Amino acid sequence: MWRDLLEGEWMVEFYAPWCPACQNLQPEWEKFAEWGEDLGVNVAKVDVTEQPGLSGRFIITALPTIYHCKDGEFRRYQGARTKTDFINFINDQEWKSIEPVSSWFGPSSFLMSSMSALFQLSMWIRHGHGYLTENLGIPVWGSYAIFGLATLFSGLILGLMMVFLADCICPSKRHRPAQYPQSRKLSPEAGELLKKLDEEQEADEEDNSEDEMEGKEVSNRDSSLRAVRQRLAKTAAPLDKS
Repeated sequence: MWRDLLEGEWMVEFYAPWCPACQNLQPEWEKFAEWGEDLGVNVAKVDVTEQPGLSGRFIITALPTIYHCKDGEFRRYQGARTKTDFINFINDQEWKSIEPVSSWFGPSSFLMSSMSALFQLSMWIRHGHGYLTENLGIPVWGSYAIFGLATLFSGLILGLMMVFLADCICPSKRHRPAQYPQSRKLSPEAGELLKKLDEEQEADEEDNSEDEMEGKEVSNRDSSLRAVRQRLAKTAAPLDKS
């Protein structure tokens, strides 16, 4: 188990049953395992075809691959592969001369944990494909279609979750009605006058719908009213400052 490798001293071989080099190593590895108790080291082996998650943590690219693990530090063994060499490696502490794997890319890092999860996911997909095609008799193309739809659905759910989180963290700005920039600076007298001008403008706009000719006159009057309002706003600012 992965948690067991984080405590004590271990020598771990990653192998595959179909690998010829792994088969040649097995006699020497089993002889070395008999010395494990005397040397105070745990000797183990991992079948990469059965434990993709564990092999994914170590990014096994060649078989067989041997790792030395001690108290959470991982070193790759690259010496000769005989029982005597293995014993000397542990007994003489030759592992101290090997630089441990960087913490960023070590088996216990977040990156390698994510890689392990991807390896396990691939194994589950393969088992699921075999179950659908062999046990349930679904055609191969049907199994691919099921996994394709599942991928689209999961992507949709993840996308909605990301949009929801983004909206919670950075909410969008709501539209606010525009306000008169000088409304706070106007004196009470100017405010009353502006209120009367607004009332007159509303009355003129109602009359505008009755007669087209009168509408033109109202528009001219509106422009004059706007000019008066602008003058009042300009005169109100100095009054407020004083």
